Amino acid sequence: MSSDSGTVHLAVDLGASGGRVLAGRVAEAGILLEEVHRFSNGGIQQGKRLVWNLLGLWDEVAIGLGQAAARFGSAIKSVGVDTWGVDYVLLDRNDDVVGPAFHYRDVRTRNIFDRAFERLSRKEIFAETGLQFMEFNSAYQLLAMRLEESPLLDIAERFLMIPDYFHLQLSGEKCNEFTNASTTQLLNTETGRWSSRVADAFEVPKHIFGEPLQPGVSLGSVLPQVVNQTQLPRDVQVIVPATHDTGSAVLAVPADSFAQQSPDWCYISCGTWSLLGAELPRPNLTDNCSAYNFTNEGGVQGSVRLLKNISGLWIVQQCRAKWRREGLDWSWDHLIHLAEQTPSMESIFDTDDPSLTAPENMPMAIREYCRRSGQPVPESEGAIIRCALESLALRYRLVFGLLEQLVGRQIDTIYMVGGGVQNRMLCQLAADACQRRVVAGPIEATAIGNVMMQAIGSGELASILEARELVRKSNEIREYLPRRGGRWDEGFAKLKKLIRE
Repeated sequence: MSSDSGTVHLAVDLGASGGRVLAGRVAEAGILLEEVHRFSNGGIQQGKRLVWNLLGLWDEVAIGLGQAAARFGSAIKSVGVDTWGVDYVLLDRNDDVVGPAFHYRDVRTRNIFDRAFERLSRKEIFAETGLQFMEFNSAYQLLAMRLEESPLLDIAERFLMIPDYFHLQLSGEKCNEFTNASTTQLLNTETGRWSSRVADAFEVPKHIFGEPLQPGVSLGSVLPQVVNQTQLPRDVQVIVPATHDTGSAVLAVPADSFAQQSPDWCYISCGTWSLLGAELPRPNLTDNCSAYNFTNEGGVQGSVRLLKNISGLWIVQQCRAKWRREGLDWSWDHLIHLAEQTPSMESIFDTDDPSLTAPENMPMAIREYCRRSGQPVPESEGAIIRCALESLALRYRLVFGLLEQLVGRQIDTIYMVGGGVQNRMLCQLAADACQRRVVAGPIEATAIGNVMMQAIGSGELASILEARELVRKSNEIREYLPRRGGRWDEGFAKLKKLIRE
C-alpha cells in the first residue's frame, strides 16, 4: 500500500500474546491491509497477581501510530482499537487507573461459581445475561474483588474494558463499547443495558458503568498530546469498531447475508481460542442454550453472536513452544507434514479437559491423558499434532451439532476466519469431521473487521453487506469440501464417552 493510495484507517489489534498496528484501505480488490508495527504482549506476574502491562502496551501503540503517521500522513482518517474480552480497567474520580488491570488467567476466580450462585442462581444469571459460564468473565472477576474485601471497587468511579481504556487515551472520551461489554456477564441481553440484578447480587456499584455504545460511533479527534507524540494529523477521528476481537472477526466473515433469523451458515473464529457460532438478530435464551453452555454476545448493529468457546490452537501452540525450548525449532509446515505422515484417529482427547488448560509440559499432558484413558500413547511429535488437530475437529463437530439444534435447521457452510486458517490440515479436518463445506479466510479477519466498521462509521462504506462483498473478493478465501470415509464416527463416539467420564 502506498502513501497516496486513498483513505487509510488504522486498526490497533491487541491480542493476549501480541499486538499490531495495521493500516487498512477500502479498494475495488477488497479491503487491503499493511502491517505497520508488531509487538509482544502477555501477562506479568506481580507478586501473587497476573496482570497486564498497560503502560507498555500504550507505548507500543504510540510507536505504531507514529510509524503510520510517517508513512501515510494526511491519508489517515481514523483509528480504532480491538482487544480480547472480559478484562477491564478501573478509574478513580480523577480518571487515574485504580489498581492493576488483572489478567483473565489470574487465579483469584478459580472455583468461584459456588460463591456466585449463592448470591444469584445459575438459571437466574443466564436468564439475565444469556452468557456462557466461564470463571474469568468480568462479573466473577469483580465478585472476587468483593470476596477479597478489596478497596478498589469503593474507590472506582468508572469501569472501562481494555479497548475502552485505549480509546480514552486516544480521544479523552470514556465509553463502554457494546460488543466487549457483552462479554462481562453483567449486561442484560434483552435490553442491551447493564444488569442491576447481577450488579446488586455481586455488590458492584452501578454508577461505574456507562451507557453501552454501538460500534461505528466517532469519539472525536485524537487528543493534542497524541498528535504531539505520534505526529498523526489533527483531524484523525477515533471511531469505535467492534472492540471485542471476535466481534470484529465475525464482521469480516465473507457471507452474503447478515443476522438471519434462520441462518444457513456458521463461523469458527480460529486462533488460540476457537469460537464456533451463528450470527442472529436476537438472543437465544432457551433452556437448551443454557444447558449447552452457549453464549449470546453482542455483535454489530444489534446482532447477536450465539457461540461457544472452545480451547483452540492453544494446545498445539504450547506443544511447539515446549519443543522449541528443547531445541526443536520446527516450523508449522514441518509439524503439519509430520502429522500428515501419521496414522489417523489412533488416539483423541477432550481439548477442553482441565488438565490441558495450562500444563508446564503440554506434550507430556497429552500423553498422560491418553494413557489415563486407555488409548495408545502418541510418542512422536507428528502423532501428538495429529492427535491434537483431530481432537479439535471432533470438538468442532460436537459443538456444531449443538448449534444446529439451537438454530433449528441444517447449516450448510462453515466459515473459518482468523490466523488458524493458515493450518490447512485443520480446515480440511473440520470439513471432514462435520461433513460440511468449509470456506476459510480471511486470515486477518479481526483487523479487517476493525477497518470495515471504521469505514462504515465514516460513511466510506454504506453497509455490512457491501463490506462483506469486498471481503469475498480476497484471494485468501479457500474452499474445503468434506471427504467421505475415515474413522470420524468412531472418533466422535469415543469423544462423547470421554466427556461423559
